[in-house]
Amino acid sequence: MRLHPPARLLYTASTTVLALALCAQPAAAQEQDGVFQMLGRIIFGAGAPKLAIDTPQAVTVIDQAKLDRDQPSALSELFTGVPGVQGTGASARPLGQSFNIRGIGNTEQTASAERIIVTVDGASKFFEQYRMGSFFGDLDLYKRVEVLRGPASATLYGTGAIGGVVSFTTKDASDFLTEGKDNALQFKTGYDSNGDTLRLGAIYATRKGNAEYLFALNTAKGGDVKDGAGKIIPGTAFNSVSGLLKGKWLFGNDDDQSLTLSMSRSDSDLDDAAVAQTGGAAAASFGTADIHTVDDTVSLTYTNAASASPLLNLTAQLSYTDTSAEKDNFSLGMACAPGRNAVLCDSSFGYATTTLKLENTADLSAGSWQNFVTAGVQVSTRERSATSSVGDLAFHPEGRDDRSSLYLQGEFVWNDKLTLIPGLRADFGHVTPGAGAALAGGTAQSDTAISTSLAAMYQLSDSFSLFGTVAKTERMPTLDELYSSEAASSLPARLPSLNLAKEEAKTVELGFAWQGKALLQEQDSLQIKATLFNNDMKNMIATTARSAGGSAVPYFSNIDAAQIWGGEIEAFYDADRWFGQLAYSNVRSKDKKTGLTLADTPAENVVLTLGAKLPNQNMTIGWRGSYFDAITTASATTSAPSYQTQDLFLTWSPQDGALAGFDLSVMVENVWDAEYRNNLSLDNAAGRNAKLSITKNISF
Repeated sequence: MRLHPPARLLYTASTTVLALALCAQPAAAQEQDGVFQMLGRIIFGAGAPKLAIDTPQAVTVIDQAKLDRDQPSALSELFTGVPGVQGTGASARPLGQSFNIRGIGNTEQTASAERIIVTVDGASKFFEQYRMGSFFGDLDLYKRVEVLRGPASATLYGTGAIGGVVSFTTKDASDFLTEGKDNALQFKTGYDSNGDTLRLGAIYATRKGNAEYLFALNTAKGGDVKDGAGKIIPGTAFNSVSGLLKGKWLFGNDDDQSLTLSMSRSDSDLDDAAVAQTGGAAAASFGTADIHTVDDTVSLTYTNAASASPLLNLTAQLSYTDTSAEKDNFSLGMACAPGRNAVLCDSSFGYATTTLKLENTADLSAGSWQNFVTAGVQVSTRERSATSSVGDLAFHPEGRDDRSSLYLQGEFVWNDKLTLIPGLRADFGHVTPGAGAALAGGTAQSDTAISTSLAAMYQLSDSFSLFGTVAKTERMPTLDELYSSEAASSLPARLPSLNLAKEEAKTVELGFAWQGKALLQEQDSLQIKATLFNNDMKNMIATTARSAGGSAVPYFSNIDAAQIWGGEIEAFYDADRWFGQLAYSNVRSKDKKTGLTLADTPAENVVLTLGAKLPNQNMTIGWRGSYFDAITTASATTSAPSYQTQDLFLTWSPQDGALAGFDLSVMVENVWDAEYRNNLSLDNAAGRNAKLSITKNISF
């Protein structure tokens, strides 16, 4: 039997893990909170706070320590080592990436961003524009990223979450303030060799009585990046500035109430950048342009833990997000004209979303049952804008999407062994076309989407648990899908698509979690979580095929039904001197009409990390190997051969000498300068890149 590279490594690692597990002692969950145990990190976004290994869902937390070590500047780098999750699009272009979770999500389909819900400090983020990425936030602003895979997350976040949820949390003043010190400064310098990128950052945190404040400012400037063959990836140079203002006030009895204001902005400028930021063979046909994006997020959050009443744990949040992109100075601007060539005209695009959310969790525990019931209501308004030098853009229609939501989720734990989490959500939507879309035949549309789920976990012993999830969710059509149109040319016209049905997804997950200690030495530990999933989707929305001489057709139609299935494994080993991580993902898919693999399907892959701790030097060193198998999908664009990359990293916090008080991180990506392309990326990946960051913290 021949095993592909990912399978060979997985087989070797799995047999080693199994041998260790047979010799191990059980470990209680609360003991697994080491820095290198990702399954021991607390999950906040799936209901009541709980450890990742005790959550009956596939979840992963990327914390500040991993962010500092990896120094990610793109989504593809951020999610390295997270099974089933990747950046998709052009990894080397600052504005060219979106999210893919278990084969859901790309940069080509307009609704892709809607199938994966993204939040920053609880505020909903959304952006979609032709051949652009969907997330422009500066990763240096965040201290934590939670990834909730699968539609079970839809109850708390929104019915459209077919792929899952990605939740970003910005830094807090308390992350930098030490006991007895009311002020802190952090200065950070970073450098990337590939692209000659320089990053500078400064943070000031202060405490005033029961209030704390944080001010952060980051700048970055980089040149064009080269791939493993030494070829420049055009249009990858950039300039960016980002900032964060955040304040938190505590008040009430025992300071059980808080008010948090968070305001962040990421501003990016790209001159002579590729119009098609997502890359691909067709990118050259669009030429270059100057692109300016601004990404704003503002949230005001009130919490009341009501320590005297178990029935009240209230959160109220008002948020506003505004993401815009402006393009001008086109190299092919002479071709600017109404219709399809309007993509080459000076233009601006934007999404502005205002959301009010009220949520309360009541503690109804009694006897051997711990019972938590979360009820919430949410209302939001999303405005989509687009202007150009030739007027309305039919391929990017303006409009307004109003939604109101009701949801209810329970969490019932019996005797610390059985956990049941049922969920129900209803989203009520009303979509109104802008003036241009109305002239093209668009009319207001109303619809309702329902999400239901049931997750369960049973702890068979102190070390072994079984879990499973059944979820069904619906996604209402987006503004773009309803109102896009195109005038007739050599092909028939495309009309607004006013009769679209909702997409539906039914998902089943089954898995187990195991944890143990004292495998090779007294203080070590091992955690494993494995998940199998099957996702059946119908009424999938895609562009309608047309042929010369035919009649006008709706721009979009419900034409596809598909099945996506696969498995994931996360394993973490931690000891006094050593640590390791295994992340394996195998996603399979099928278009039920053609039998072909869906274009958004990621290749089978495994990422193995091994490292050593040098406590006397306050240093860690390590190696990471990533192996991706070959894959052939329904699209040549997302088919690719196999490849492997090797990375090396070092973190050092010297305690004496000239560098005492500094934190240093070194990461060398793609050590052997391999030339490769991930199948979900439309361009080659960057070649060898040495990253260095130096951080200095001062408390006073």
